[in-house]
Amino acid sequence: MSNENAQAYWGENLRIIITYLAIWFVVSYGCGVLFVDALDQIQFFGFPLGFWFAQQGSIFVFVGLIWAYVSSMNKLDEKYDVHE
Repeated sequence: MSNENAQAYWGENLRIIITYLAIWFVVSYGCGVLFVDALDQIQFFGFPLGFWFAQQGSIFVFVGLIWAYVSSMNKLDEKYDVHE
């Protein structure tokens, strides 16, 4: 891999990581702490939505982000021909 391609690969990798970390932060900290009062006005499976996000929702989103990151990195690896 040339130096130019390596820098492009790393730049796209950082963009993917920052995007998924921002989503993780909004869901775990935002929905579980910052917006909890507003979200608690909504019932979700019999629980206030803010409580649900703090207890289970952020975990579900985190697992989904792991799968999305794996898929994104596999596509990026194929794009730059560094896949296994």
